[in-house]
Amino acid sequence: QVQLVESGGGLVQAGGSLRLSCAASGSILWVNNMGWYRQAPGKQRELVATINIAGNTNYADSVKGRFSISRDSAKNTVYLQMNSLKPEDTAVYYCNADVRTVAGARYYWGQGTQVTVSS
Repeated sequence: QVQLVESGGGLVQAGGSLRLSCAASGSILWVNNMGWYRQAPGKQRELVATINIAGNTNYADSVKGRFSISRDSAKNTVYLQMNSLKPEDTAVYYCNADVRTVAGARYYWGQGTQVTVSS
């Protein structure tokens, strides 16, 4: 059984910063791609940023230059540093990871963490 546990969400004023963390635990052999997605009320879930096992990153245009994704592969943990936050960044942020176990490989989701940016 694999679990992704997120932390670091909260309420922040516009222009502020938050750092999200997501740790994968369980019978993990290794973790390939890791990423962050978000879902605002009434909207579809959207990609925020991803990072592969080699450390290559990809960002949504709306967060480029403000957000930074990183990972600690030894800890099976991915981070999202969010700077210059805007009210439109308000959403539930979900961690996603492509995890290999002895049973095979599949994507897992975290439970989500709320980020609220006040104007």
